[in-house]
Amino acid sequence: MHTRFSALALLACLSVVAIAQDGRRLTKEEEKLKYHLPALRGMDAATRLKGYDDRQRMKLESFFGGLMWRNIGPESQGGRVVDIQAPLDQPDKVYVAFATGGLWRTEDDGVTWTSLFDDQSSFGIGDFAVSNDGRTLWVGTGEANSQRTSYAGTGVFKSTDEGKTWQYMGLSESQHVSQIVIDPRNSNVVYVASLGHLYSQNPERGVYKTADGGKTWNQVLKVDEWTGAFDIAMDPRNADVLLACFWERDRRAWNLLESGKGSAVYRTDNAGRTWNKVATLPQGAGAGRTDIAWSNSNPKVVYAAADVQEDDSEWMEEDERTPSGRLTARRFLRLTNETLPQVEEAPLTAFIRSAQIEKPADVAKQVRSKEVNFDQLKKMIEDKNPNFFRPPIVNQEVYRSDDGGRTFRRVSRTDDAEYQYYFTGITVNPKNENDVLSWGFPILRSVDGAKTWKRIAQESHVDYHAAWFDPRNPSKLWIGSDGGLYLSGNYGESVRHINNLAVGQPTAIAVDNKRPYNVYIGLQDNGTMKGPSTYNRGRSSASAWTTIGGGDGSHVAVDPRNDGDIVYTASQFGAHSGLNQLTNERWSARPVPPRNDPPARFNWVSPLIISSHHPDIVYCASQRLYRSFNQGRTYLPISPDLTRNKPNGDVPYSTIKDISESPLKWGVIYVGADDGRVTMTSDGGFTWSDIPTPQPNKWVSRIMASKYDDGTVYVAQNGYREDDFAAYLYKSTDYGKTWQSIAGGLPAEPINVVREDPTKKDVLYVGTDMGVYVSLDAGKTWATLHGGMPNLPIHDLAVQARENELVAATHGRSVYILPLKYVHELTPELRAKGLTILDVPNVTRGSGGFRASDWGYEQNERWNAEMPPSPVARVTYFTETAGKATIRIKKDGKVVKETQVDALRGFNTSSIELMLSPAKPIPAGRPPLPKTGADALKDPYEEYRAKYLDRGEYTMEVEIGGKTATSTFRISAPAAPGGGR
Repeated sequence: MHTRFSALALLACLSVVAIAQDGRRLTKEEEKLKYHLPALRGMDAATRLKGYDDRQRMKLESFFGGLMWRNIGPESQGGRVVDIQAPLDQPDKVYVAFATGGLWRTEDDGVTWTSLFDDQSSFGIGDFAVSNDGRTLWVGTGEANSQRTSYAGTGVFKSTDEGKTWQYMGLSESQHVSQIVIDPRNSNVVYVASLGHLYSQNPERGVYKTADGGKTWNQVLKVDEWTGAFDIAMDPRNADVLLACFWERDRRAWNLLESGKGSAVYRTDNAGRTWNKVATLPQGAGAGRTDIAWSNSNPKVVYAAADVQEDDSEWMEEDERTPSGRLTARRFLRLTNETLPQVEEAPLTAFIRSAQIEKPADVAKQVRSKEVNFDQLKKMIEDKNPNFFRPPIVNQEVYRSDDGGRTFRRVSRTDDAEYQYYFTGITVNPKNENDVLSWGFPILRSVDGAKTWKRIAQESHVDYHAAWFDPRNPSKLWIGSDGGLYLSGNYGESVRHINNLAVGQPTAIAVDNKRPYNVYIGLQDNGTMKGPSTYNRGRSSASAWTTIGGGDGSHVAVDPRNDGDIVYTASQFGAHSGLNQLTNERWSARPVPPRNDPPARFNWVSPLIISSHHPDIVYCASQRLYRSFNQGRTYLPISPDLTRNKPNGDVPYSTIKDISESPLKWGVIYVGADDGRVTMTSDGGFTWSDIPTPQPNKWVSRIMASKYDDGTVYVAQNGYREDDFAAYLYKSTDYGKTWQSIAGGLPAEPINVVREDPTKKDVLYVGTDMGVYVSLDAGKTWATLHGGMPNLPIHDLAVQARENELVAATHGRSVYILPLKYVHELTPELRAKGLTILDVPNVTRGSGGFRASDWGYEQNERWNAEMPPSPVARVTYFTETAGKATIRIKKDGKVVKETQVDALRGFNTSSIELMLSPAKPIPAGRPPLPKTGADALKDPYEEYRAKYLDRGEYTMEVEIGGKTATSTFRISAPAAPGGGR
């Protein structure tokens, strides 16, 4: 995938504006009135945090905490970066925050990384701050980019030991923390910019300050329940002087309001006691997100990058870069009743045709004969398209202050994208006040104080969110985008992609049946990728994951024939295609509405499924359901509009979100929409009926017809887009006529996916915005599957039946796999035993390496003096209770090895070393000459070698809480050594 394709496709999809009923572009106040009122109240923080406490309790109670997920990447594609910083006193310690992938630290320019923020009540990060000495870290949770997967946080966290441990410091209703600033004079003084709820209104937004290290907070500046603080910048010479950028924005499933009357920039000269608006920066209805950068080398210089959602008043004066001989909208507006008829017929006809006026040639002749004058033609065009002559939106402007932020003047525009709400940002070279970076779709550099700009980092993925100059050597530049992290040593002229972090954001997943099987994922702004299930991070080549589709990767489906040669991929808003991986043939699999149909409305992640009754049959959906009998090459609609057909703003809404076909009965199909409507057909689409949706207006995240019972169907609904974090999961056994909630055992976490186990009836898997859960009794009770996986949003799940593995698409840490063998073995009979050893694999002496014959005799290269780690015996066991476990190996009833471990409740795998005594240094010099023939055959260094358990049969014993379980295993002789020289 070419990186530019992805963002350009995104741009095309997001440059939709809210339109009035008469076709006119709405003002921001009209947009707010039509799409965002009444105000919405989300779930309160206390209820949500109780959900986290419930999850923690369930993790302690789970029988599966000892079963470990393994991460299989990908790492090569990156993930959305939101902030990059380093402590002033230790700039080699670079910290990088990802939107949903965590907080990481590197001390060797990205060669190795330490993850720092894995198991808190929130995984999404908006901003972080690090003290000058590097000891204290603050993390503000909840991404501030207001994207469709900008997850809400739970407040702010603090670490005083470089991220080893964390303390929750409150501000629970902030949800999206956009900036944190530490006073360099006193690290207990901290300012926090709370942007507030994304999908609902709340008064707890604005600027907060603590003077006691976070024990108490004061809201020192607020505007209203719609307007939050996006940025805070502190004068580097006087920490009492700050600028705070306020942004009114609101997101609904059907519209994004990216500016409003509450937006403005404020200044304080007295550490937040009083504030005044900065009159020379954008404010009011058209003012969007603004970012501030203060120059460290000359604190009189301050820059502001502002998203301006107003008509461009300078549009008429701009150079439109169009050759002579063409009539454009701007050239037309300069005409009069007298000059219009003088325009040549060909360009006039072409212009009228571009305005979609019928019979353009006839109209052009009427204009030239003066039957139609300028005013009449202009009205004719505006009646057809009210926005034809309306200037475009301004988008990003850059302002500069030379008096320490008291007044600003506009110095340039960097309007390369119409969705600056997503990434408006600016920063200054710490050694040169005229060297500035500004970012959006591209990243730009100015060396003349923001007057003119040049694109940098052109080898990197687009859609930028962060950049950081190394203060010792500003030519060393770290850059973060939707494609991950990049490092440059020459001001961005060339970059190196840091591709060793598995922080991808998959939205959908599928598996094939090859050996080894492959995993397919659609990734946010990183296309569709395919990788082997055996991928081993740190050992496998990153190139083992390959790109097979572009755009914002979304739905994936694999044709089961030949174990998966044909795959269907998609990018945003229904751009489905088929791919034959053997021949490289690719074809469009996007349905085309019949003539005279309304335009198709596709969800961002629109569904496509392959029929389980014949793989040539494919279903795909917009607001209607389409069926293809030839692998998606052509479709026919088999339904009317199956949504509530609610008004759309600038985001397609009332779309079909999920499709499920009964694998037991041909013609039984269920459809769930984002507006909460659920419908079904029992006759292949000839007739449709509404199902009484359990939650009538909640987004249907998943619908699933059972493979075990004709009438059984499951539906998951999701309140994320209303800041409702409850779990909604229902089961029907009568084709959806009546529903029973099966979410009673789940914590307050939005549900994204539910799957049946393909071989075990009543075994269900659920992916929520925090992790994976399993039920062994069709939803009556639930348990966490959390071993080895941080708290993460799970967007999709798949089960590979042959290998009996569960595969999870985590929207933040790429893909994880969990073997299901022991999940299936949890039975009442097993629990009744209390303590049981399940498996002790036999062990073979010898490392198995080249020219190795036995433990202690491993052959390294001459230069390598390192001894291999001790071999171990492994034991998998089940315990009804947690506690200290003693693991023993016995021979003829005597203990020969013993160790203690902390056993979790449930399944555990522990290991015990088989070394009896370590190796001793071999003395220098030659060994003595042998005195006998027997001496000649003896290893002269035998007494110095490590000693291990010998071959034979042993007893493995596990003891916990007074209970003991035993099993036997063997240590076998090594394989015969190979030839030598």
